[in-house]
Amino acid sequence: MEEHKTHISSYGNHLFVLLCLITLTTITVAITSVQLGAFNTTAAMIIASTKAAIVLLYFMHLKFDEKIFRFMVTLVLAIYVVVIVITFFDYLYR
Repeated sequence: MEEHKTHISSYGNHLFVLLCLITLTTITVAITSVQLGAFNTTAAMIIASTKAAIVLLYFMHLKFDEKIFRFMVTLVLAIYVVVIVITFFDYLYR
């Protein structure tokens, strides 16, 4: 029987992730005052996707899990990106 490894994240790691998420949230709020036209939504979605990736990797322990789980999440996110891109093309060319 295979032995299961446990992973315990350090407090420093959690603090770093917290600071990254707070910084990205601040950038998201600050980007609303910059006039980028239709790209305001795009910039906010990119930042939100980055925050979601950080949460997936660290708080859901995807970074420390088996590779098959990373592959499956990557596949789902690729489908999500395709849907978002199609939505933005519809939004931009109306």
